[in-house]
Amino acid sequence: MAKLTYLGPEGTFTHQAARDLARGGEELVPLGSVRDVVQSVESGGAAAGVVAFESSLEGPVPANLDELLLKTSRCMIAGERVLPVSFTLYRTPGDESPLKGVTSHAFGLVQCSRFIEDSGVQSEEATSTAGACRDLADSPREGWGAIGPPLVGEMYGLRAERDHIEDDERGATRFVLLRTSCPEPTGKDRSAFAFRPSHDEPGSLVRLLQEFALRDINLTAIKSRPTKELLGEYIFYIECEGHISEPHLRDAVLGVLRFESVTRFLGSFPEDAGRPEQHRVDGKSASAAYEQMLGKIEP
Repeated sequence: MAKLTYLGPEGTFTHQAARDLARGGEELVPLGSVRDVVQSVESGGAAAGVVAFESSLEGPVPANLDELLLKTSRCMIAGERVLPVSFTLYRTPGDESPLKGVTSHAFGLVQCSRFIEDSGVQSEEATSTAGACRDLADSPREGWGAIGPPLVGEMYGLRAERDHIEDDERGATRFVLLRTSCPEPTGKDRSAFAFRPSHDEPGSLVRLLQEFALRDINLTAIKSRPTKELLGEYIFYIECEGHISEPHLRDAVLGVLRFESVTRFLGSFPEDAGRPEQHRVDGKSASAAYEQMLGKIEP
């Protein structure tokens, strides 16, 4: 049976995204770190993996993006899932003492920072939101609570003390599906690339981006990450609307490949169904106008 790995344990937002993105018959396997998840796909030990990629409040997850950009050569993004984020405060049964501390994943702590500040309590990071609940259940701490997704605390026998403690009800986290190939176009897709200029010079990034802008291709993400080799050297992660097999995107990529840079295709994948309609320019009006101009040529 093919495996789909994700950052465990069960009950996390990542687990939910993995269930949504898995193919029929794939076995969901929790692992202990994002690096293990990514490398399981890179090595061929798993058919797919799911990792958190971006938060609506904190932006990209740098460590996870770096793992993909710097530590892989085969992994590609083959899908995405955007999940609304809501958090619950859990306590151990029978602990009615005043709350003095909470534990959760770093993103959970950030997304509940107002509640933590207003409560005047300490905070400690855990490897995951579900892991925080599991650890509290295994090793109860008087006066401490765990912040986790709805229902996950009940999986570990904890008591839900307060729901919806997140700062912003519109908060969401984006997860990506990693495979070693990507799917065919669906009509509502995104494509991802990594660019590493061969040498530092003025305007190098602008010239790359112009290949997309001149063809009315909407860029949805531009992120820079250090190569971790030499100070001042960066690799650029870019996402755009469209599938690489579409003519206008094909032309843009061919234009980029003419530059002195290392270009890596990171996959074309269907957008999450909840995203708004894409900005599409079909070029028909421009073509019609051009034909009119040709009509002014005297035979």
